[in-house]
Amino acid sequence: MLFVILCVACKKADETSSPGASSPVEQKAVEQSGRVESAIAACSLITSEEVATIQKATITEFKGGAGPSGSLVMSQCYYSAKEPNMSVSLAVIQPSPGSRTGSEARDYWEETMRGSSEQSLGETQREDGDEKSKKGEEEEKKNPLKKVEGVGEKAFWSGNRFGGALYVLKGDVFIRISVGGPDNEETKIEKSKGLAEKALGRLP
Repeated sequence: MLFVILCVACKKADETSSPGASSPVEQKAVEQSGRVESAIAACSLITSEEVATIQKATITEFKGGAGPSGSLVMSQCYYSAKEPNMSVSLAVIQPSPGSRTGSEARDYWEETMRGSSEQSLGETQREDGDEKSKKGEEEEKKNPLKKVEGVGEKAFWSGNRFGGALYVLKGDVFIRISVGGPDNEETKIEKSKGLAEKALGRLP
């Protein structure tokens, strides 16, 4: 299950950078967790300034890490905000360095998204201190995916009244973006799309 992969990898995001760094090249250093090599570092794809502008929040720091799951690797970056529950998370799911075909992430996407109108990825957005996260996960599992147009090759929104996340496929990798805050679903999708476009534009 995809939400299991994401939850495990989130726990591995323990490398912290100084706030205010703006260059994707500078941010790339944040991802060196020493646990697993990641060809694509999530923190190199979106700057803290870009997150602040789109999310309309004050980003105080960002931290990243990478974790393996079978033939896949997930690199994650978490942007902490000064404002309550306005943080943003970005994850890049990609083939492992020892991949034989390089298409494992895309294959996993196709398998997971098959019949998406009748299923959900079941992953609730990550918001530190959010006591509603468990209820959100339970509800999101029951909600079908919503197809999102205009970003990447394919994109879906998985959400509920507590939050949600945008999943976007490009080539042999896919990304997951979750934004916090009180905005309605439509606004969160638009914000997530804006962030996704930044990230996709920097994928190798």
